[in-house]
Amino acid sequence: MLVNDPNLRRTKRPDTIAQIGTFLRERFSLEEDKDDQAGVVLSISRGIEFRGINLWTLIFAIFIASIGLNVNSTAVIIGAMLISPLMGPIMGIGLGVGINDLAMILQSLKNLSLAVVISLITSTVYFLISPLHIAQSELLARTSPTVWDAFIAFFGGLAGIVAGSRREKITNVIPGVAIATALMPPICTAGYGLSIGNIYYFAGAFYLFLINSVCISLATFLIVRFLDYHQKEYPTPEVERRVRHTIWVAVLIVVVPSTYLGYQIVRKTIFEQSAKRFIANECNFQFRQVIKYDAHFNRKQSRLELMLVGEPLPKDSINLLTSKMVAYGLDDAKLVVRQGSFKDATVDVDAITTSVTDQVVRYNQASIAVKDQTIDSLRRYIDQTQSERLPIADLRDELKTLMPDVRTFTAARSLVMSGNSTKPDTVMLVYARFSRRHTAAERKRIEKWLQTRTKSKRIKLLIE
Repeated sequence: MLVNDPNLRRTKRPDTIAQIGTFLRERFSLEEDKDDQAGVVLSISRGIEFRGINLWTLIFAIFIASIGLNVNSTAVIIGAMLISPLMGPIMGIGLGVGINDLAMILQSLKNLSLAVVISLITSTVYFLISPLHIAQSELLARTSPTVWDAFIAFFGGLAGIVAGSRREKITNVIPGVAIATALMPPICTAGYGLSIGNIYYFAGAFYLFLINSVCISLATFLIVRFLDYHQKEYPTPEVERRVRHTIWVAVLIVVVPSTYLGYQIVRKTIFEQSAKRFIANECNFQFRQVIKYDAHFNRKQSRLELMLVGEPLPKDSINLLTSKMVAYGLDDAKLVVRQGSFKDATVDVDAITTSVTDQVVRYNQASIAVKDQTIDSLRRYIDQTQSERLPIADLRDELKTLMPDVRTFTAARSLVMSGNSTKPDTVMLVYARFSRRHTAAERKRIEKWLQTRTKSKRIKLLIE
């Protein structure tokens, strides 16, 4: 039975919306299985203090991470991050700010400072005595922080404090947070920068560590406030104001520079991708080859350098290439073409040798493929020609029956070029010699017989 009462339909719709709202609240609620405040505070407080086992564990983890960075081993670095106890005082700062516990804030700051100093000393000593001094990719990756590092640390901190606030701890969350937020590699990279006297490596890596620390503390603070933990009273309003201002300053120090660096990295990535597409689509030259290209990004003016071998590229062609760069978003970049001379550039000989070798191999493979295609085409043409070869002897005997006075006869398919056309025409060329002259009607008769017999529409008949 169908119900068409509009009033009944209007009353059902709010009930459905309310049910959906209730379902979503139950699914996303953090109140279920929430540990009591005292349990969470006690759990985090245990990891704040750096003495005894915690301190020695930190030193060992620093050595492991430094070795992993030194030999470029991702697995070793991940192991060090799982061992590291650095998360304790960082989350302690966020918890202390969230519940207005000034003693916890000061204790966490003191222990975090101690951990940072010991970590820097340990990693610097290791890199000073290590025989390997080349900056591997794992090291270099920690010297250029961006806003994405802030996002990773923030969401990792959210996951860590949410998991830590449950009665039944989710055992795989905290190790995952330790790996994602990556507190150990930046502080070890900062030690590497100190050991080689590179202030840029030190500043970039230490700033990344600062980003991770502030974002984890901020995430902890937000979840603690969201869960409505009981807040203590600050000793004076002045202390409360000073803490609040410190939090905002720390957030601004993290967000503003990292956002700018992230924006520049996005610009650099877009520039390099556009340069790659430009090289692939527009730099397929004849009689010359691009053996190497470098896309140098710069905030003011980027530069795209091409290294060519072969015949020199004319100035007009270079200008044409420059005009085509606009379509790829490279209108602000400068095009530099180096042709056969490396006097004005510092050249990586091994890289160029490898590049030239690869180009030669690809060129030879392409040449062989073209030759194979040509051979196959000629073979097919020969097979087709043989299959279409005219039976001259049979044609002569049949023509002799039709015209007994024939003496000599031959026929072949030929290409004929006219004076106005650029393409040849295929005709059947027939030569015949008779003992007497034939009338026009007899010639017409022979042509029609040839068209029918050879299945060729165009016949060129030469008679003597």
